[in-house]
Amino acid sequence: MPRDVFIFIPAYNVQSTLASVIDEISAVMRERSHILIIDDGSKDGTREVAEKCVSIYNGCRNCNGNSFENSSGLEYEYFEKNRGYGAVVKRGIACGLASGAKFIACLHGDGQYPAPMLDRFVSELERSARGEESRGLKSRGLALIQGSRRAVEGDARKGGMPLYKRMGGSFLTALENLAFKNKLTDRHSGFIVYNAEFLKTVNLEKLSGSFDIDLELISIADAEGWNMKEIPIPTRYGDEKSNLNVVTYGIRVLRQIARRLFR
Repeated sequence: MPRDVFIFIPAYNVQSTLASVIDEISAVMRERSHILIIDDGSKDGTREVAEKCVSIYNGCRNCNGNSFENSSGLEYEYFEKNRGYGAVVKRGIACGLASGAKFIACLHGDGQYPAPMLDRFVSELERSARGEESRGLKSRGLALIQGSRRAVEGDARKGGMPLYKRMGGSFLTALENLAFKNKLTDRHSGFIVYNAEFLKTVNLEKLSGSFDIDLELISIADAEGWNMKEIPIPTRYGDEKSNLNVVTYGIRVLRQIARRLFR
C-alpha cells in the first residue's frame, strides 16, 4: 500500500502520553502513513520516549512492545529551542508536502484527539475527491476536515473541557461564523486532516508562528473558495498543562475576524 498519508505529531512535554497516541493509530493507517514526531524543545523525557518509539515501531512492534505487521516510517525531529506551535505546524506541513502525500494530518501528542478516527477523516476526503472527479466538477472540493468537540451538544462539558474554554470557544466561533462562508461548530479544534492540494496553494512563510495558525489555514481556505467539513469527535481533557495563552490567542482570533470582515 502506498504511503499517501503524512501524519505529523506536535510534541511538547508529552512524555506521559506520546507512546499511547502513536499506539492508537490503526494498523491500516500505519501501513499507509509516514509519521513524524516534531518535538518543540521539550524539557521532560519526551525525547527519550520518542526515540524509543521510533526504534521499536520501525522494528514492527508498537510502543508498548506488542507486535504488528508492515510497520515502518516513524521519524523524530527535535527543536533545540521552543519555536512555538505555528513553527511546528509549518514544519509538519512542509515535510508532508515534500513526501508527496495526498493527505496531511495534525495529531497532537498530548492525547486530546482520537487517533483511531484518522481512518474516517481520510476516507471522507477520499470519497469527496472521487465524487468531484466522477461528476466532472472543477470546484475546489474539500480543503480539510476538522474534528468538532461541539457538534454534539454537551459533549465538551462531559469530556472535561474547562468552562472558560467552552464559553470562550463558543463566543469566538459565533463571531467567526458571521465572518466566514463555511459555518463550523468548533473552529478551535486542532484535530485536522488536510487535502494536500489545498496546502500547495498556501504560502507557509506568511503563516502565524502561534496557536492561531490552524484558524489562519481555515480562513485561507474559506477566502479562496474551498469547502470544509467537520466530524464529531470525543472531548478528552485530563491533567495535561495547556501552553495556550487564552488572552493573546483571543486577540489574534479577533484580528483575523476583522481582516475578513473589512478586507
